[in-house]
Amino acid sequence: MSIIVFGSINMDLVARVPRLPVPGETLTGHSFSTVPGGKGANQAVACARLGARTEMIGRVGDDVFGESLRTHLSQEGVIVEGVGIARGAPSGVAVIAVSQSGENEIIVIPGANGMVGEVDLDYLRGHIASVKVLLLQLEVPMSAVVEAARLGHTHGLTVILDPAPAQTLPEELYRQVDILTPNTSEAGSLVGFPADTIEGAEQAAQELRRRGTPRVIIKMGGKGAFSYTDAGSAVFSPYLVDVVDTVAAGDAFNGALAAALSEGRSYDQAVQWGMAAGALAVTKRGAQEAMPYRAEVLSLIEKGKPSV
Repeated sequence: MSIIVFGSINMDLVARVPRLPVPGETLTGHSFSTVPGGKGANQAVACARLGARTEMIGRVGDDVFGESLRTHLSQEGVIVEGVGIARGAPSGVAVIAVSQSGENEIIVIPGANGMVGEVDLDYLRGHIASVKVLLLQLEVPMSAVVEAARLGHTHGLTVILDPAPAQTLPEELYRQVDILTPNTSEAGSLVGFPADTIEGAEQAAQELRRRGTPRVIIKMGGKGAFSYTDAGSAVFSPYLVDVVDTVAAGDAFNGALAAALSEGRSYDQAVQWGMAAGALAVTKRGAQEAMPYRAEVLSLIEKGKPSV
């Protein structure tokens, strides 16, 4: 069984700086690079590196970035037949500042991602029969995300939504999603109160479940992850690693979660995969290049399983 990732494909424009600037401040940076990114594409690469048959559905621009992005995904083992070219439109870009401590600030310009719509949904309809997991984010139009989730739910797929960038979700979307995976900031934005403590995360997860999503995982960075399902709540302890760059930790988590579920692993095992992949990702610089391989994830889990 396989995974479809329906979402964004960006080129990341990364500036490395001593610290994140305050409003109105000009800083001299250490370096600048262009690297493939986008939450959808990042998560697709994460799935593929973990051994899952992964197909990407999205749009790139009719430009040099678009050609490079499509080629890179293919080289990573991601099926790109569903990656369309938006004629006359630029590829999406993300402008990212990364501090020496590994923290980041990100500005996303959607470009071709903003044109994801009915053509892409038609492709999803034609390829959904053999798929087990559908992985979604919020860097393409909300209307497309809602319809993709509805299609996945109707066909019995496990629908995972990473609600990033944070924004208000339509009520019906909660009911079409099986697993919601916000970080503490996104969870707080969704529920209207802080979710950066275990108590706050539990209250937020309860509220998100009340809205119709049966399983909620709140990613808490160095504090681990808080999970709430019909079976109850659990705190997954983090792996202790040296943080280099947090830019795509959440994408690594989601990709590993999807990959584990696609091969029939239990929910708790899948969350452990996500925890391990996220931990490994922050030990390396970059987004897609930081996504860990299957052997790395299995090795970390074997060396130190997080407590549940």
